Amino acid sequence: MMKIEELVIEIESLPEKEYERLRLWFMEREWKNWDAQLEADEAAGKLAFLVEEAFAAKEDNRLLPF
Repeated sequence: MMKIEELVIEIESLPEKEYERLRLWFMEREWKNWDAQLEADEAAGKLAFLVEEAFAAKEDNRLLPF
């Protein structure tokens, strides 16, 4: 397995189009990880406080239009 330093050298030597492909792949991977974590947190009830806060804000007329 390559060390980070070796990967950095390899990435910096990529042609622009290949670098763009790598960057897009990495961004997509991060979004998938984010989505999976968000779904897991929601299933575990870790985000329930957000719903409670939203309902409380609505009840108190503290919601702002966007």
